[in-house]
Amino acid sequence: MADNKDTKLTHFDADGKAVMVDVGGKQETRRVAVAAGSVAMSRVAFDLVKSGSMAKGDVLGVARIAGIMAAKNVDRLIPLTHPLLINRAEVDFSFDEEDCRVEIEAMVSITGKTGVEMEALTAVAVAALTIYDMCKAVDKTMKISDIRLLSKTGGKSGDFSRAD
Repeated sequence: MADNKDTKLTHFDADGKAVMVDVGGKQETRRVAVAAGSVAMSRVAFDLVKSGSMAKGDVLGVARIAGIMAAKNVDRLIPLTHPLLINRAEVDFSFDEEDCRVEIEAMVSITGKTGVEMEALTAVAVAALTIYDMCKAVDKTMKISDIRLLSKTGGKSGDFSRAD
């Protein structure tokens, strides 16, 4: 499953204690991460979301804002992440008609000393949770799945692009 050439976990010191990675000596570079995920739902819920007719309002508009806000606050949610000045965060949606699924994609960019993979992944996760929250009155069987990193550029470890 993993094809990363690095085999050492970076958030532990020599004694095995959890630590925040020291990025003080790193050069600032442009870094971009793209993540994706999906929310599968009933045909009724899917049609309501797609038409913008859900009782709680514009599901995807609210989910987009929630995802962007989440990307900006990762350091408050996930221990040992760094607070970042994000240049850009985008959350977009598409519809899989056949499987009644809302596909989510988030892109986050920064000029900094550490990557934005966690910010992109968190944006997708929170956007998906927001969709669930806004649609649960119609469909409690929704399934959030396939949250994954699609690509990342910049930094010491180089570029990554998911093969599947």
